[in-house]
Amino acid sequence: MNGRWVKGVTLATACLIGGELRLAAQDKVAQGAELFASQKCVMCHAVAGKGNAKGALDGVGKKLKEADLRAWLTDPEGMREKAGSTRTPAMKKQALGAAQVDALVAYLGTLKK
Repeated sequence: MNGRWVKGVTLATACLIGGELRLAAQDKVAQGAELFASQKCVMCHAVAGKGNAKGALDGVGKKLKEADLRAWLTDPEGMREKAGSTRTPAMKKQALGAAQVDALVAYLGTLKK
C-alpha cells in the first residue's frame, strides 16, 4: 500500500472519530439543558437571568471542577457541608440516573460566563 494512502485513511478516521466525540459531547450538553428545564431546576437556580436569581449558576462551569459539579448533584448535603453553604432551603438529592447526572454535568460545565 501507498504510505500516503495509509496516512490519508488514518487522518480521515481520526477526523471521523473526533467528530463523533464532539457530537456526543454536544448531545450530552443538550440533554443536560433539557433535564435542567424538565426537572424545574429554575425553581431554585438561574441561568442567563432565567430562574431564581438567588441560585445563579452563571460561571459555575468555570468555578467548579467536574467532580464537584457531580458531587453537588449526587450528594448535595455533603457538598453543602464541604462548601460551608448556608443557603436555604438546602438542595435536595434528586433521583437521577448516571446518564442524567453525566448530561447535567456536561451542561453545567458549559456555564463559564
